[in-house]
Amino acid sequence: MFAAGRLRGVRPFSYTEIKPLGHRATSSQNGRPLQVSIHRHADATVATLVGRIDHQTAAQLEAALAPALAEAGVRRSAVVLDFSGVDYISSVGLRVLMIAAKQMREHQAQLLVAALQSVVAEIFTISRFNRILTVTATLDDALALCSPAALADYQAGRPAAAP
Repeated sequence: MFAAGRLRGVRPFSYTEIKPLGHRATSSQNGRPLQVSIHRHADATVATLVGRIDHQTAAQLEAALAPALAEAGVRRSAVVLDFSGVDYISSVGLRVLMIAAKQMREHQAQLLVAALQSVVAEIFTISRFNRILTVTATLDDALALCSPAALADYQAGRPAAAP
């Protein structure tokens, strides 16, 4: 029987040390917070997200989006989530999106998700979130669905003051 302690030069290990092939250190694993920046473009608010959305960052995402969602609900406008910088979302992150979508529907406002990376797009497809939320291939496509003014303002590079 194999015993790591009996072989010279072999140290015992824990399963937490084993990383799958292709493993990358991520923001939440390094203790860095999810990055969220929010800008208004005409009548739409864009939240640009960078990092992983998981159990360590979901509450931060919820807190960062709350003011933008509340204002968009009052104005009956749109919030676009730019996922181009998101490389993973867990079920806890999906729950945050579900709550946000419900809140926006109650106020007759829009919540759109743009620019999903392939892994995140697969998660959305498997969980059927692509049927719950409006998902677009690009941020331009999402803003075009919001309003011509929002798209023009974004393309001109003039973000208005965020809420």
